[in-house]
Amino acid sequence: AFLGPLGTYSEEAALKQFGQGRGALVCGSIDEVFRTVEAGQADYGIVPVENSNEGAVGLTLDLLLSSPLKICGEVTIAVHHCLLSAQTDINKITHIFSHAQSLSQCHEWLNRMLPNVTREAVVSNALAAQMAHDLVTTENTPVAAIASKRAAELFNLNVLAENIEDDPKNTTRFLVISRHDVAPSGQDKTSLVMATKNQPGAILSLLSPLAEHGVSMTKLESRPAKVGMWEYVFYVDIEGHIQNANVAAAIQEIEARASYLKNLGSYPVAMI
Repeated sequence: AFLGPLGTYSEEAALKQFGQGRGALVCGSIDEVFRTVEAGQADYGIVPVENSNEGAVGLTLDLLLSSPLKICGEVTIAVHHCLLSAQTDINKITHIFSHAQSLSQCHEWLNRMLPNVTREAVVSNALAAQMAHDLVTTENTPVAAIASKRAAELFNLNVLAENIEDDPKNTTRFLVISRHDVAPSGQDKTSLVMATKNQPGAILSLLSPLAEHGVSMTKLESRPAKVGMWEYVFYVDIEGHIQNANVAAAIQEIEARASYLKNLGSYPVAMI
């Protein structure tokens, strides 16, 4: 199960992880992806968790906190945006549709190349591509979309410009979620979410077992806990699998110090 519609980067992540052969359920929201897997209607879900430019996807982090599902894998997708339209002349474009993040990721190119064109955010790049097809072919309105090359193929659009993202290293990380844990692969990471009392040195004390047991931390992200004003939980990624002795020992010590700790899953590190 993945966040649709077809032509999104979530679909690209699903194809990269599972290939063309597996049946897939297209979901209308990240919440629906979680619900579909929780209900057993899909074995796996693909959800976006962070972009190298825009940061974390807060909804995904919140759902990981509340859901019984486990992270069992991760996928990284290099995000290369294209300007697409059923129109063939870029100079006639009056409106550009895309997801808000995609517009943000291309704003320098847009300011330089199409400074007077109106930009409008929609719920997905695939919807933008559909609009770029329908408004041109049925109403002769010269609009374009920012989306992927796959969206151009799906919606029969012309690629007016390629690689228009401001950062050529723009990458989105997706998580694979399921109802089951996965065995060690030899190159794993473990994701945790934890909370501690709001007092001086609390975070340093909470995480010090990692250094003591030789476990590297690769990510630390805070989110509002939504249980009180200015209360936070911390999402932590560490190297290694929960079945590794040093990782298990570090987590056990952290749990003894934390007011809350949840293991979100141990899983193979993504291949770039």
